[in-house]
Amino acid sequence: MLRPSTQRYSVTRPLYSEDTFEDEHAKVYRKHKRLLDHFIQYFTCTSERAKNAAVSLLPIIGWMKIYSVKDWLLTDIVSGVSTGLVAVLQGLAFSLLASISTWYGLYAAFFPVIMYFFLGTSRHISVGSFPVLSLMVGAVVTRLVPDEGPPANITAFEGLTKDEQRVLVSASLTFLVGLFQLGMGLLQVGFIVMYLSDTLISGFTTAAAVHILVSQLKFVLGLTVPGFSGPLSIIYTLESVFTQITSTNIHDLVTSIVVMVMVLGVKEINDRFKSKLPVPIPIEVIMTVIACGVSYAFNFSENHGVDVVGKIPNTFESPIAPSLQVFQMTAVEAFPIAIVGFAVAFAVAKVYSVKHDYIIDGNQELIAFGASNIFGGAFKSLAASTALSRSAVQESTGGKTQIAGLLSAIIVLVVILGIGFLLEPLPKSLLGAVVIVNLKGMLMQVVTVPYLWKKDRPDCIVWVGTCLAAIFLGLDLGLAVGLGLELLTVVFRAQFPRCCVLANISGTDIYRDRKDYVSIYEPEGVKIFRIPSPIFFANIDFFRDKLKDAVGFNPLRILRKRNKAVKKIKKMIKKGELTLTSNGLQATCLMFIEESEDESNMEDLDKPTDYSDLPIQVNWNAELPANIRVPSVNIHSLILDFSAVSFLDISALKGLKAALKEFIRVNVDVYIVGCDPYIIEKLRNCTFFDDEIKTSIFFLTIHDAILFIHESHPLKTVSEKVSGSFQYQHINSDSTSNGLKIQAVEDMKMEVETDTKPETRF
Repeated sequence: MLRPSTQRYSVTRPLYSEDTFEDEHAKVYRKHKRLLDHFIQYFTCTSERAKNAAVSLLPIIGWMKIYSVKDWLLTDIVSGVSTGLVAVLQGLAFSLLASISTWYGLYAAFFPVIMYFFLGTSRHISVGSFPVLSLMVGAVVTRLVPDEGPPANITAFEGLTKDEQRVLVSASLTFLVGLFQLGMGLLQVGFIVMYLSDTLISGFTTAAAVHILVSQLKFVLGLTVPGFSGPLSIIYTLESVFTQITSTNIHDLVTSIVVMVMVLGVKEINDRFKSKLPVPIPIEVIMTVIACGVSYAFNFSENHGVDVVGKIPNTFESPIAPSLQVFQMTAVEAFPIAIVGFAVAFAVAKVYSVKHDYIIDGNQELIAFGASNIFGGAFKSLAASTALSRSAVQESTGGKTQIAGLLSAIIVLVVILGIGFLLEPLPKSLLGAVVIVNLKGMLMQVVTVPYLWKKDRPDCIVWVGTCLAAIFLGLDLGLAVGLGLELLTVVFRAQFPRCCVLANISGTDIYRDRKDYVSIYEPEGVKIFRIPSPIFFANIDFFRDKLKDAVGFNPLRILRKRNKAVKKIKKMIKKGELTLTSNGLQATCLMFIEESEDESNMEDLDKPTDYSDLPIQVNWNAELPANIRVPSVNIHSLILDFSAVSFLDISALKGLKAALKEFIRVNVDVYIVGCDPYIIEKLRNCTFFDDEIKTSIFFLTIHDAILFIHESHPLKTVSEKVSGSFQYQHINSDSTSNGLKIQAVEDMKMEVETDTKPETRF
């Protein structure tokens, strides 16, 4: 750490403006590529590019070359078996959220994993069903095939049972989600995930956890609750649950409570002693085995009315073609599902890639998940992403590569084809309890709200707004609302930046906000204004208003009053109402009516002050004749710090040019410092410079500009400030009016007219 008392530096260099710096240091000429050049380069094929493309499209080639069988295989096997057991249970549980038969959740733990094994760039995430996606799919399924009433008018539904119709909707929707993801990947738009901030995702997943919790109440309580979709669906679901609360199946309730208590307790032990445990205790699997045994022994289904998993086919169902009508009716919901699925998976993959020091490719991840969902949708799988808890199991048990994922898929395959019948007596209340327990992490995100409120209120508004909108309006509309709020916060931050006036830290070339430090002073007659954001069409007016507030006057208003004053003086001299004496100007008639601004030609008033035909040089800081008053200007130089300005658009360029001219025309020199050279080049190309605004106004640093200003406007001594002596201004000795020669004009201090003071009329 540097200690200011001992660490110092000294630099001696010339004072640089942008012009003098470019004259002394020649710039390197670089040819900018045209759009055609980029196009040709993109489609030019070489052997090296073909090799890189193959490795990029099939990441398995890259990590298989460095795979260490001796060091990694055993840990991958242990990880794959552990993850596979969890994937089986979660596949069964999460399929309940999609309102389809439970075994289709097992398909989501098998088919997408096979495709991701070859195409994915993450070595640690566990691909498969994800509760948020399953819930979003379930909302679409219940909309098209409701529990009560006829299904949607879709030709492909003819001859199918309600369960088969729901499977068709789920599979077609998954296929469409895959098409969206694959298309975005091929178009290289993986950057789209950047528009989903951590705050938005946190609020959205918390709302999804609330939806999931409510949707599982019917399984935990053993009730028959119809599926609802659309805005306020959560309210209707709760209403249906509480109207039937007296019909709760006590066996389901007790099973759920026992499972939740045991799973939460053992998970806490796993977290606390994870450094000492070789592998986490698979409590969900253990409770599943126990529950299956108890349910089978006491025949819960027949004797106590407990809803169980039931028949699980010991074979794969034949693939189906997706329905184009379902595509048309679900496209609006499919796109947010595709975005959410990719965003969650990419976020988890990024965490593990940083931890284990390898690179993931967003565009390739889109391609991998797109292909996985297309492949899975063809085989009636649920939409796939990654579950945080399942990925944590795969990574914490020692998984090194996607071979662990492949082995987990083999475990699922064994369950589907071999031992699935053992899960038939499994109570659905246990699956509901497992789902609820896995929501702990998402529900606990609510504790970030107080932190966000204290540290960043716009982010807090995004979190709360996204969460509430997703809860009450549905996940798809909630995501849209969250994106809207996020864009509004970006616009708000950019449109209303925190502009400030800078001052000098005594004895240094450092300039900081004058409100933040004690040992700081403003250079006399100079105002330094900092703009901490890009300047564009939305904030140019805000920038100009803040600039006027900082300098303490409106330059356009002063310019208009000066022009009107000059016109009056000329008119009064011409009419003989104002005579020139050896002591200055003397009014012979003080009673006259001033022209209002409405009656004046505003275009003429906005032009530079015309002193031609005026036999005297007007000193605007002196007392004017005939009680003419013009607000004073207490600065002679204005510095604009552009070091944080990254771009200017055309609208802002025009507004900036107008603002600079207003100050220049009231004799305030304007300087711009720290401006990016590319912005200066853009200003040149857009004919920003003219007779009034020149390139010499640009300086490298604030201190360069201050030193230049001190040369142009030397600081007054104390005696000069106190004496109040006459200032003689050179006037043409031949200039006379009514035979009187102009000799001097006394420089007198005048009272400043404020905007709140009524305008004086003569």
